Amino acid sequence: MTDRIRGVVAQLLNQRELVINCGSDDGVSNGMTFAVLNRRGAEIRDPKTGEVLGSVELPKVLVRIVRTDERLAVARTFKTERRNVGGGGMGVSGIGRIFEPELYVDVAETLRLEDKTFAEEITERESYVKIGDPVVQVVGDEFTPETTMQSVKRTDN
Repeated sequence: MTDRIRGVVAQLLNQRELVINCGSDDGVSNGMTFAVLNRRGAEIRDPKTGEVLGSVELPKVLVRIVRTDERLAVARTFKTERRNVGGGGMGVSGIGRIFEPELYVDVAETLRLEDKTFAEEITERESYVKIGDPVVQVVGDEFTPETTMQSVKRTDN
Protein backbone atom coordinates (compact mmCIF):
# COMPACT_ATOMS: atom_id res chain seq x y z
CA MET A 1 0.00 0.00 0.00
CA THR A 2 1.13 3.54 -0.67
CA ASP A 3 2.65 5.39 2.26
CA ARG A 4 0.15 8.00 3.34
CA ILE A 5 0.98 11.35 4.89
CA ARG A 6 -0.08 11.48 8.55
CA GLY A 7 -0.31 14.38 10.98
CA VAL A 8 -2.65 16.01 13.47
CA VAL A 9 -5.03 18.96 13.60
CA ALA A 10 -2.94 21.90 14.86
CA GLN A 11 -5.59 24.63 14.91
CA LEU A 12 -9.23 25.35 14.08
CA LEU A 13 -9.49 28.54 12.01
CA ASN A 14 -13.23 28.88 11.49
CA GLN A 15 -16.30 26.74 10.97
CA ARG A 16 -14.94 25.22 7.74
CA GLU A 17 -11.14 25.46 7.95
CA LEU A 18 -8.44 23.86 10.05
CA VAL A 19 -4.65 23.66 10.03
CA ILE A 20 -2.70 20.41 9.99
CA ASN A 21 0.86 20.09 11.24
CA CYS A 22 2.40 18.92 7.98
CA GLY A 23 3.08 20.85 4.81
CA SER A 24 5.03 20.89 1.57
CA ASP A 25 8.17 19.61 3.34
CA ASP A 26 6.14 16.47 4.08
CA GLY A 27 4.74 16.14 0.54
CA VAL A 28 1.41 17.93 1.12
CA SER A 29 0.11 19.93 -1.83
CA ASN A 30 -3.04 21.90 -2.68
CA GLY A 31 -5.96 19.73 -3.70
CA MET A 32 -5.00 16.71 -1.57
CA THR A 33 -7.76 15.21 0.56
CA PHE A 34 -7.27 14.25 4.20
CA ALA A 35 -9.51 12.43 6.65
CA VAL A 36 -9.73 13.74 10.21
CA LEU A 37 -9.95 10.57 12.26
CA ASN A 38 -11.75 9.54 15.41
CA ARG A 39 -8.93 9.17 17.95
CA ARG A 40 -10.18 5.83 19.21
CA GLY A 41 -10.92 4.10 15.93
CA ALA A 42 -12.75 0.81 16.14
CA GLU A 43 -11.06 -2.13 17.81
CA ILE A 44 -12.08 -5.33 16.03
CA ARG A 45 -12.27 -8.59 17.98
CA ASP A 46 -12.67 -12.11 16.70
CA PRO A 47 -16.22 -13.13 17.69
CA LYS A 48 -15.12 -16.71 18.41
CA THR A 49 -11.93 -16.16 20.40
CA GLY A 50 -12.28 -12.57 21.63
CA GLU A 51 -8.77 -11.93 20.32
CA VAL A 52 -8.07 -8.40 19.08
CA LEU A 53 -7.61 -8.64 15.31
CA GLY A 54 -6.70 -4.99 14.80
CA SER A 55 -8.40 -1.65 14.49
CA VAL A 56 -10.17 0.29 11.77
CA GLU A 57 -9.72 4.03 11.21
CA LEU A 58 -13.01 5.91 11.51
CA PRO A 59 -13.17 9.28 9.75
CA LYS A 60 -15.00 12.24 11.25
CA VAL A 61 -14.82 14.46 8.19
CA LEU A 62 -12.96 14.78 4.90
CA VAL A 63 -11.13 18.03 4.16
CA ARG A 64 -9.26 19.31 1.11
CA ILE A 65 -5.97 21.22 1.25
CA VAL A 66 -6.40 24.81 0.04
CA ARG A 67 -3.14 26.45 1.17
CA THR A 68 0.28 24.96 1.88
CA ASP A 69 3.40 26.23 3.64
CA GLU A 70 6.56 24.27 4.35
CA ARG A 71 5.46 22.96 7.75
CA LEU A 72 1.68 23.35 7.78
CA ALA A 73 -1.35 23.25 5.54
CA VAL A 74 -4.84 24.76 5.66
CA ALA A 75 -7.68 22.38 4.84
CA ARG A 76 -11.35 23.13 4.24
CA THR A 77 -14.54 21.07 4.30
CA PHE A 78 -15.90 20.59 0.79
CA LYS A 79 -18.97 18.39 1.06
CA THR A 80 -22.28 20.18 0.44
CA GLU A 81 -25.89 19.34 1.12
CA ARG A 82 -28.88 20.64 -0.81
CA ARG A 83 -31.43 22.27 1.55
CA ASN A 84 -34.75 24.02 1.08
CA VAL A 85 -34.54 27.47 2.69
CA GLY A 86 -37.77 28.66 1.10
CA GLY A 87 -41.39 27.69 1.54
CA GLY A 88 -43.36 24.61 0.71
CA GLY A 89 -43.74 23.25 4.21
CA MET A 90 -44.46 24.07 7.81
CA GLY A 91 -40.83 24.15 8.95
CA VAL A 92 -39.70 26.33 11.84
CA SER A 93 -41.35 29.46 10.43
CA GLY A 94 -44.85 28.04 10.74
CA ILE A 95 -47.73 28.04 8.34
CA GLY A 96 -46.86 31.45 6.88
CA ARG A 97 -44.21 29.93 4.60
CA ILE A 98 -46.36 27.10 3.27
CA PHE A 99 -47.41 29.15 0.25
CA GLU A 100 -43.94 30.51 -0.58
CA PRO A 101 -42.00 28.78 -3.35
CA GLU A 102 -39.31 26.31 -2.45
CA LEU A 103 -35.77 27.68 -2.65
CA TYR A 104 -32.93 25.17 -2.64
CA VAL A 105 -29.35 26.13 -1.88
CA ASP A 106 -26.13 24.15 -1.46
CA VAL A 107 -24.96 24.44 2.14
CA ALA A 108 -21.34 23.59 2.93
CA GLU A 109 -20.51 21.14 5.68
CA THR A 110 -19.05 22.74 8.78
CA LEU A 111 -17.10 21.52 11.79
CA ARG A 112 -19.82 22.62 14.24
CA LEU A 113 -21.50 20.18 16.60
CA GLU A 114 -24.80 21.89 15.82
CA ASP A 115 -25.33 23.96 12.71
CA LYS A 116 -27.35 26.67 14.47
CA THR A 117 -25.43 29.67 13.25
CA PHE A 118 -23.38 30.69 10.27
CA ALA A 119 -20.93 32.85 12.22
CA GLU A 120 -17.41 32.25 11.00
CA GLU A 121 -15.64 32.00 14.36
CA ILE A 122 -15.64 28.63 16.08
CA THR A 123 -14.12 27.38 19.31
CA GLU A 124 -12.78 23.89 19.86
CA ARG A 125 -15.67 23.25 22.25
CA GLU A 126 -18.20 24.00 19.45
CA SER A 127 -16.47 21.64 17.02
CA TYR A 128 -16.56 17.88 16.67
CA VAL A 129 -12.98 18.14 15.34
CA LYS A 130 -10.46 18.76 18.11
CA ILE A 131 -6.87 19.99 18.17
CA GLY A 132 -4.69 16.88 18.23
CA ASP A 133 -7.08 14.71 16.21
CA PRO A 134 -5.10 12.53 13.80
CA VAL A 135 -5.31 13.21 10.06
CA VAL A 136 -4.36 10.91 7.23
CA GLN A 137 -4.05 11.44 3.49
CA VAL A 138 -6.92 9.85 1.58
CA VAL A 139 -5.81 7.49 -1.18
CA GLY A 140 -8.52 6.32 -3.57
CA ASP A 141 -12.02 5.80 -2.20
CA GLU A 142 -11.05 4.30 1.16
CA PHE A 143 -13.16 6.86 3.04
CA THR A 144 -16.37 7.20 1.08
CA PRO A 145 -19.02 9.75 2.13
CA GLU A 146 -21.03 6.90 3.69
CA THR A 147 -18.23 6.20 6.18
CA THR A 148 -17.98 9.81 7.32
CA MET A 149 -20.41 12.04 9.16
CA GLN A 150 -23.50 10.65 10.92
CA SER A 151 -22.67 9.12 14.30
CA VAL A 152 -18.90 8.88 13.82
CA LYS A 153 -18.17 12.59 13.91
CA ARG A 154 -20.36 13.27 16.91
CA THR A 155 -19.10 10.51 19.21
CA ASP A 156 -15.42 11.37 19.62
CA ASN A 157 -14.32 13.92 22.23
